[in-house]
This record gives sequence, structure tokens and C-alpha cells, in this order.
Amino acid sequence: MSDATASEDLLGRTYEYCIAQFAEKEGVGGGEFYTPSSIVKTLVSILRPFDNCRVYDCCCGSGGMFVQSEKFIEAHGHKRGAISVYGQEANPDTWKMAKMNMAIRGIDADLGPYNADTFTNDLHPTLKADFILANPPFNYHPWNQEKLLEDKRWKYGTPPAGNANYAWIQHMIHHLAPSGKIGLVLANGALSTQSSGEGEIRKNIIEADLIEGIIAMPTQLFYSVTIPVTLWFITKGKKQPGKTLFIDARKMGHMVDRKHRDFAEEDIQKLADTFEAFQNGTLEDVQGFCKVATLEDIAKQDYILTPGRYVGIEEQEDDGEPFEEKMARLTSELSDMFAKSHELEDEIRKKLGAIGYEV
Repeated sequence: MSDATASEDLLGRTYEYCIAQFAEKEGVGGGEFYTPSSIVKTLVSILRPFDNCRVYDCCCGSGGMFVQSEKFIEAHGHKRGAISVYGQEANPDTWKMAKMNMAIRGIDADLGPYNADTFTNDLHPTLKADFILANPPFNYHPWNQEKLLEDKRWKYGTPPAGNANYAWIQHMIHHLAPSGKIGLVLANGALSTQSSGEGEIRKNIIEADLIEGIIAMPTQLFYSVTIPVTLWFITKGKKQPGKTLFIDARKMGHMVDRKHRDFAEEDIQKLADTFEAFQNGTLEDVQGFCKVATLEDIAKQDYILTPGRYVGIEEQEDDGEPFEEKMARLTSELSDMFAKSHELEDEIRKKLGAIGYEV
């Protein structure tokens, strides 16, 4: 690494640290421009962007998806600047943060000449990207649906005015290259909602065989919200046609403090390895963790994509104690506890009575 590249990397990491710290202090407001690095790394590690590819983020925030994509390319033996970066951001201050982040890191990115709303003013109308990574605003509304009722992007159905989740999904699919891949973050509601035609849109996307994988993530990964989120992987030309991988990662990660959870590198690698084994056709189902489902399996679940419906409950180890013996032991222990509680209750009544309080 040259001195100039090392300086860019140090400055970039310092800037990223400052953004993360600011996001933590901002709380809910911080989520508008910052996606936790563990989520970004998971998306990139599973998608594995390659040399000379086009990477797009339609709501790019401070540009974290691009930074991690560049890092992945470099870590796998390719030179910096090996990808073409395209992005768009509606918030003017966040757009400026992204421009600064790209400049500091020496990433040549086309974020448009100005900030603009992705739905009403698409700054990259002809782009077909190899990889799309995004963390769109959760359950975003209003989003000017009334101006876009006949938009060509709504191939699988017109999204409702009250929620832009399926507008974001279809916008990304529209911008996908013939063998492109999408990795995006959505609130869990998008997995199962049936309101305002969203269930029908989801069904149409599933039947088009575009959903490659769904990962249910733990709570408390975001600074802005405590609700659990899901990672969606949408692919044209899947390696395993007619199949979708479901992963329940809700128990993964570790608490870094009282409010926030994070993934270790081993957690991210486990998810990436699981996805790779699925794509290679070598993955075996693990009850409570992962399941390969067919389109028929998903149809039987009314096209609901909640991973828990497919992976089931983690198997519990048999402790070897016969059921009758265990119940006898537990009821005996419970009886002893009840007796002890009565003793404590009488003791408390006596103490209170001694100081003039009757209960």
C-alpha cells in the first residue's frame, strides 16, 4: 500500500468512526444516513462484488455500501477503483456527507449532480447494475405514489401510497442487470403484509423466481430502531432455480453495550459460507437455523417469507431424564418453593406487625 493510499484509508476510517459515533448520539435521526457496519459487511460478503462491476445504491446515505464493496474487492486481490459506483440520496446534507466520504477514500462515485428523490427524479434512468445494495427508509411514506401510478418500474404491481417498501424493491429490480444481484435491508413487516396489494406484489416477485435468500436478523443492530430487520437477496439467474434459502440469525451476534448488538467476523463468515453452500447445492438444512425451500413450499405458506415458518425451532438436546421422573422432580421442587414462600410471607407479616402495621 502506497503512502497516499494509506493516508486515504486512515482518513476514511476516521471519518467512518465519526459518522458511527454521530449516528449513535443522534439515535433515531442517525439511521437516516448510517447503516451499521456489521449489516453492510454481511450484505457484501454474501453478494461478493467482483472486478469491473457496477454497484448501485438508490438511497445511499453516507455511502457505507460503496466503501465496504471497495474493501471486499481489495481484500480479494484486486486494485482499488475496480468497481463503478452509482448512487442517489434525497437528503441534501446526507448527500454532501456521501460525497465527502467518497472523496476522502479516493472512490470515484457518480452520486448525481445534486440530491434528488429516487422515485420522482431517477438520476440514473438507464443504469443496469451488477450489484445493488441498499438500506431504504423503513415503511417510508408519503412517497408521491399518486404521481407514479403508471410508472414502468411497477412490473409486479403498483405499490400502495402508505408504504414504499415494494416501490424500493421494484425500483431496484428495474435497475438490475440480466445476471445482477440485490442485497437490501427491510423491516420485517414486508415479509408477510397482505394489505393494499402488497401480498400480491410479493407473490408475483416470488413466482418470477427472483428471491434467492432471506435472513432474519437480531434486534438492536441499528442505532435508530430496536425492531428486527430482514436481509433480502434478490437475484436474476439464480444458481439454484426454484429454490430460496431461509436463515434465522436472530440469536447470532453479541451485545457490545446495553443497547446495541453487533456481529463478529465469525458470524458474518458463517452466514456467507451458508449462502455459498446453498448456491453450490451442498447445503444441508439445519433445524432452527437454515432451510432450502421450493416455490411450492412458499406457496403453501401463502407466499409469506418469514424464515421462522421454514427453519422451525432449534432442536433441544435430550438430557436423558425420563419425562415422568422429570415431572415428579419439578413438581416436588415447586412444592418446596411454595412452602418457602408461605414461610417468608408469615415472617414479613410478623415484622410489619412489630412496628405497628397489619397486613
